[in-house]
Amino acid sequence: KKKKKKKKKKKKDPEQENVDHQQKGQQSKGRAYTVSIALPGSIVSNAQSPELRTYLAGQLARAATIFNIDEVIIFREVGGGNVSQDGTTVNDTSLEGEFKGAHRGSDPNIFLARVMQYLETPQYLRKQLFPKHKDLMYAGLLNPLDAPHHMRITANAKYREGVAVQRPVKVGHGSFVNVGLRKEAQIDIALQAGTRVTVQIDDYEGSADRKKVTGKAVAPDTPRLQDGMYWGYQTRVAKGLTEIWTECPFEGGYDLSVGTSENGTNINSPDFEFPKFKHLLLVFGGLIGLEPLIEADDSIQAATPEQLFSIYINSCPDQGSGTIRTEEAIPITMAALKVHLDQAGASN
Repeated sequence: KKKKKKKKKKKKDPEQENVDHQQKGQQSKGRAYTVSIALPGSIVSNAQSPELRTYLAGQLARAATIFNIDEVIIFREVGGGNVSQDGTTVNDTSLEGEFKGAHRGSDPNIFLARVMQYLETPQYLRKQLFPKHKDLMYAGLLNPLDAPHHMRITANAKYREGVAVQRPVKVGHGSFVNVGLRKEAQIDIALQAGTRVTVQIDDYEGSADRKKVTGKAVAPDTPRLQDGMYWGYQTRVAKGLTEIWTECPFEGGYDLSVGTSENGTNINSPDFEFPKFKHLLLVFGGLIGLEPLIEADDSIQAATPEQLFSIYINSCPDQGSGTIRTEEAIPITMAALKVHLDQAGASN
């Protein structure tokens, strides 16, 4: 008698398992609160080569992604201007147009913002959204963020990031969008070619192998608000400390601002309590710290950090090194505050 062959169980794609986990939501429901970090772009000026400056930007992007940061603000030190690496003053905060690139005369703020923006973008959209640029010369060497919205082509996902493509459509029909699948998805509205959009895929189960994919355009924060999914960070450049607050994109502004320094309150103290918040802002200083920046900025009325921020904290008391670099301070602080953020943000 011939023995019956046992059917081998089909192993589930690890990538799909990861997507399924994300789609269940990092929380049981949507996440209404946001976390923003602000840091001076001048920190990349201390790196001694374009490769090291690029790698530093990659470290910051990885930290922002690991700790679910929703907004990254690159601010210029000492008010409205900033000195580039060749000693010239730069004042532009736009990420559009042509810039000098990642060399000794480049604007560190624009450079850092551009690289972080590039890394946040899913790989399948980068060629469409980012023309060849000197600032991105070494970006291909960086570790990938592996963020939830960086989907593989085989993943069946509820949401996908896409870019509208130049393709003819019937009158009254929406644009076709490259969402990283084998087939372009047609959405419910018409968009100008080259526009980045978040797409909610219709009946997403099995969409990776479907011949026709449809969906609807949604706000970029929909995955977070509706499903509690982390969906990357937004990047902006501020002319100075003041513009961090005045150009806040969230309705009502930041209701809790936190400064970080070795002179702040010890967060490991039993008496430390983190206030409730909806939109949190964490501000990190550069090589000289926050205190000298506040004193030098004439647009700020506050005389001390305690007057400027809601709370002023020390996230690494009894530090062994005389200095903690900004790229080190961010993960140290976020790790120390994680439990506080989960409780204070979710309870608001």
